[in-house]
Amino acid sequence: MKLFSTKISFIILLAFIFVGCNSTKKVPNGKKLLTNNTILVDDKKDKNEEVFNQLYQKQNTALLGFPLRLNIYNLAKEKTDSIYRAKYINNPKKYARKSKWLSRKQVKRLGESFWYSGIHNFLKKTGEAPILLDTSSTKRSAKRLNSYFKNKGYFDAKTDFKIDSIAPKKVKIKYNVTKGKPYILDSIYATIPSKPLDSIYQLRKKNSLIFKGQQFDTNIFEEESKRITEDFRNNGAFYFQKNYVNFVIDTLNNKKHRPNINISIEDQRVKTEDSVTSIGFKLYKINKVNIYTDHNTANPNAKITDSTTYNNFTLYSVDKLKYKPKSLTNGVFVNKGNYFSDFRTAVTSKYLSNLKVFNYPLIQYVPDKNDENGLIANIFLTPRKKYTFGFSTDFTHSNIQDFGISGNTSLTIRNVFNGAETFDIGFRGNIGSSRDMANPNNNFFNISEIGIDSRLNFPRLLLPFNTDKIIPKTMIPYTTFSVGYAKQRNVGLDKQNFTSSLSYNWTPKRNTTLKLDLINIQFVKNLNPSNYFNIYRSSYNALNNVAENYPVNPEFINEDGNLIIEDGVLGFYNQVFDAGNPLGVTPTDAKSVLSILERQARLTENNLIFASNIAYSKTSKIDLTDNDFYVFKAKFESAGNLISLIARASKQLQNQGGANTIFDVEFSQYLKTEFEYIKHWSLFKRSVFATRTFFGIAIPYGNSNDIPFSRSYFGGGSNDNRAWQSYSLGPGASGSVLDFNEANMKIALSAEYRFNIFQKLNGALFSDIGNIWNVLDNTIAEEAIFEGFKSLKNIAVGTGFGFRYDFNFFIVRIDMGFKTYNPARPENQRWLKEMRFDKSVLNIGINYPF
Repeated sequence: MKLFSTKISFIILLAFIFVGCNSTKKVPNGKKLLTNNTILVDDKKDKNEEVFNQLYQKQNTALLGFPLRLNIYNLAKEKTDSIYRAKYINNPKKYARKSKWLSRKQVKRLGESFWYSGIHNFLKKTGEAPILLDTSSTKRSAKRLNSYFKNKGYFDAKTDFKIDSIAPKKVKIKYNVTKGKPYILDSIYATIPSKPLDSIYQLRKKNSLIFKGQQFDTNIFEEESKRITEDFRNNGAFYFQKNYVNFVIDTLNNKKHRPNINISIEDQRVKTEDSVTSIGFKLYKINKVNIYTDHNTANPNAKITDSTTYNNFTLYSVDKLKYKPKSLTNGVFVNKGNYFSDFRTAVTSKYLSNLKVFNYPLIQYVPDKNDENGLIANIFLTPRKKYTFGFSTDFTHSNIQDFGISGNTSLTIRNVFNGAETFDIGFRGNIGSSRDMANPNNNFFNISEIGIDSRLNFPRLLLPFNTDKIIPKTMIPYTTFSVGYAKQRNVGLDKQNFTSSLSYNWTPKRNTTLKLDLINIQFVKNLNPSNYFNIYRSSYNALNNVAENYPVNPEFINEDGNLIIEDGVLGFYNQVFDAGNPLGVTPTDAKSVLSILERQARLTENNLIFASNIAYSKTSKIDLTDNDFYVFKAKFESAGNLISLIARASKQLQNQGGANTIFDVEFSQYLKTEFEYIKHWSLFKRSVFATRTFFGIAIPYGNSNDIPFSRSYFGGGSNDNRAWQSYSLGPGASGSVLDFNEANMKIALSAEYRFNIFQKLNGALFSDIGNIWNVLDNTIAEEAIFEGFKSLKNIAVGTGFGFRYDFNFFIVRIDMGFKTYNPARPENQRWLKEMRFDKSVLNIGINYPF
């Protein structure tokens, strides 16, 4: 019966789709549905998106060649009010029966309900109306195409079109473009009557974007116009605008298809009462800089009561001046005696905004009445509130926590020491319920976590020496000192976590950042290590499976026949490695037991990390709408070197194993480096192809023979290989037998094709490749160790598809990953053996993975 119902449902679904698949269902008689646009350029099909964007009329959007939105639109019924009237109003008996258990008003409102009206409005809004042939738009498209190629230097281009009927109500259009021979630039010269501007141009013309032998392109001329304007306005030409730059193209010379270009820079146009006159441009210098430190837009003319002068800057305040002059003037690059410069204005605005003490500053220039070539710069700063308080709550769920409530509070204090510093402090807490945790009192909320984080930000580099020559103020440097503490109760191993760092940040170039953590400290203390096997059940089950094969001492077994936690586990371990091997444990099983116990020791040990690192980041991304860009990131970290020198000076800091300790904890010593490269290509019809490459490695040495868990790598998850859950991939071909699998080397490569389905719903096809391995540490499992190129056969491959919904401020992402190549399986069963939905992994994330 169940199978029969499924078949009936499937037939109904097919019938529903078939009804909507009549693409000409809503095409009026005498009209034609435009099904395809083809552009042939010199008899070759051109699929360039920029070329297709010249068309005024495009066919309906399609998903993998199927006009999905058009067919959704066709499912909607027209004139839903007439359908309602036919059912009730025009059927008095039915109307009377309905009115017996619904009021007349309610019956009337049925016509506005979702079933009669709303569902059809939804289908129309979600779908896309049929695009009908409009010959006037076709003619305009042909003219626009022709203009496009002329702007690319094909002045002799010709364009025509042909409309073909392919069905009674369907047509397609073919545009034919013949480009002709391109025009190549010949002589380039400039006519600049203003001597100051001519001098600037001659000094910088080597940076010109147009040159002899280049193919004509209006876009390049537009960029050259911007470049010239920036040069002039950054060197004193206060009144200069881009519209003063003109390009005169001479195609009447004797050289065919070789036009001469004259760059004509007009004089300044000055408007008087009844006429416009032209005068030569002047270069303006800054004669005075005024900084208004508490400007109020609601009362801009408030009386000034306090002022001071510092390094040729004059600071004004309505109330008592609350800022150290140096803290503000350090970020002002509009200086007395300098020529007017848009660049200096922009970097000043950026610096003052980054202080997070003021709203976006207003910088105005007014002519100096005492100097015809002088300007007065007025910088208006509107302070933010000195204190800002925030609070948020959230409900959580995790593998450990069945239900939890978390809360966060934050306080921001601005201008802490009157030097534009900011101080942030936040408190966070969480209470939750877990059935897996020890709960002798049967309390619902039996786990908790509390934490505090603070950060003090200085708008300068706090160093004992001057760094202006190496890192000038234009790089907007700042220093951050942070401290954090968190404590867990009845959560896993009940960790205490202390962190602290001293960081320097600066921007050497646009879209490039550098961050130096001079000091980065992390101290992790496990308060409840005996709870390990209660939490890491996979490790415990694996140990039990081995113990079932041997005559284990009954004292180590509970009433369920399993090893007692923790005494039974340790007792079994001692039996396995007793002299003479009394249990007769096989070498393979002994190796498994040793691996599990070493893993326990690793995850229950306390960690002390004293590290320094430097991180570099560069991107070509212009703004949020830019889909053709790259991002490169690199990081290098060194831990334990300085503290090692201190520890070696005192033999009392050694433990019984000979390792050095601080506060009775072995400190970590390692070198770590990682690289990441992301590249996006903007493709046809709002589609994007994105790739990500990552490599990271951490090498322990000296005082350590492995990497702290918090600094290691893992595989899987919504931002990694999406066919595996977080921490469930690798290392190598080991098969992810543990709960949290990690290692000290990682290779990851991902590729994703993103495309629009309709409106704000997008789809994606992806492939994730990579794995983690152990290298140069104390791991003994051969299948987890990286041994050169031959280990690359253990790279995992995951493929899948996903959907993304764009909420403008963020994107909700759902991905379905399938294990395409699983290195944990036998070598002849690795490919395509788990390409099933019951073996897939569902990932839910926010924003794109890369």
